[in-house]
Amino acid sequence: MAGDGGEGTSLEFTPTWVVAAVCTVFVGVSLVVERLLHYAGKKLKKEGRKPLFEALQKVKEELMLLGFISLLLSVCQDRIVKICVKEATMEHFLPCPLKAKEKMIDPKSKNSSTIRQLLGDKETSVGYCAQRNKVPLLSGEALHHLHIFIFILAVVHVTFSVLTAVFGGFKIRQWKQWETSIREENPNTTQVQEPTITDVRNHDFIRKRFLGFGKRSALLGWQHSFFKQFYGSVTRPDYVVLRSGFITTHCKGSRNFNFHKYMIRALEDDFRKVVGISWYLWIFVIIFMLLNVNGWHTYFWIAFVPLILLLSVGSKLEHIIIQLAHEVAERHIAIEGELAVKPSDDHFWFHRPKLVLLFIHFILFQNAFEIAFFFWILIQFGFDSCIMEKLIYIIPRLIIGVFIQVLCSYSTLPLYALVTQMGSSFKKSIFEEHVQVGLISWAHKAKRNKALNATTNNSAQDGPGGGGGGGVELEGIHIARDPQRSTNT
Repeated sequence: MAGDGGEGTSLEFTPTWVVAAVCTVFVGVSLVVERLLHYAGKKLKKEGRKPLFEALQKVKEELMLLGFISLLLSVCQDRIVKICVKEATMEHFLPCPLKAKEKMIDPKSKNSSTIRQLLGDKETSVGYCAQRNKVPLLSGEALHHLHIFIFILAVVHVTFSVLTAVFGGFKIRQWKQWETSIREENPNTTQVQEPTITDVRNHDFIRKRFLGFGKRSALLGWQHSFFKQFYGSVTRPDYVVLRSGFITTHCKGSRNFNFHKYMIRALEDDFRKVVGISWYLWIFVIIFMLLNVNGWHTYFWIAFVPLILLLSVGSKLEHIIIQLAHEVAERHIAIEGELAVKPSDDHFWFHRPKLVLLFIHFILFQNAFEIAFFFWILIQFGFDSCIMEKLIYIIPRLIIGVFIQVLCSYSTLPLYALVTQMGSSFKKSIFEEHVQVGLISWAHKAKRNKALNATTNNSAQDGPGGGGGGGVELEGIHIARDPQRSTNT
């Protein structure tokens, strides 16, 4: 079947060497990428970095999902382009004004030529609807544009997530020297040491974070929190006191606990959730495509959504540190031993520390979506496209995108890694991988033993059901910190 204006032929009349050459290139590139991911996974497993290995698996799953979406579009292409509607239906909610339509579909246009070469015979499907005095609901060109957009979105999202984790992790690893110096100053010794008295108000942490009493201090606290995220978001006194608070609450018997190593493991564990594209993110993509109407400048205004969220999250995390400082300063003048704060979920939005990770996930995806959308338009339609809009809208979007990426990597993510440890519960990453496996195995055995004891007691009718001598009820792993309280990990 001939193509547009007689350009190109169907596969029936294409030389076999051309088909073989093209298949060789695509298969070769695919195998190279697959092998690179495979060897990266083997290296991560060998180094015992299971969370990052699972994150890599998540990346593979997302690429597979996006590839399946693209495959569905390709398979259903012929049927989709034959769905016909009235022309008036297609004149509303357009990304570009109708006066630019002729320029967009001009056969002499570079973009239009490329599209026709990739898609094949467009005139046939248009003629199918034209015979009914209608137009296609979604043209072959538009389907090809969606293929390209899905590919670019996948690449940009994964790339930005990895860059954020790498640069954020680099910043956090700089704190290792603080951890080392603290452990050297406080060796884990069995010798009885004389208690020291700490003047709370003269402590560096309190002097920098405590802003006085009353409503004025609350206003100053939020103001200070907002600007603090841009410079020195975490200082050594912050790290020392928050580390001390975590160990005092969760690891009383291990004063020499490696808090920095635990924090890195917890961050790697959270990273696998960030690289995925969850269902609510797909809803956002669909809503954006619906509202990307000419004259609404949706692409410009939506760039402020991740910016506002990022500044709010950064301010909130900084303010939590201030709240912890206020709690100590308001209750004590002097204390025996090291200064320590009391972790609590009450300081977080809706008492849920995990909500912060959800916001960071959305921020990273939305920013990646913005950049991917920009490159998609640039590659597919050119810089002068009507969808690209005016230069006055383009420059702020790019500046905001770069600013979000830098601030999230070097400030917000390190803040998140430290401050989210100030919740009421610790994470399962507090245990080494082999310990986690042992605890999970023990939990499963305890559940089976309890069920067996309950069945035996009920059958013998020797006593009340439930048996097991007050056995362990486990959903996940519950580890008691004290007789009255337990923590879920």
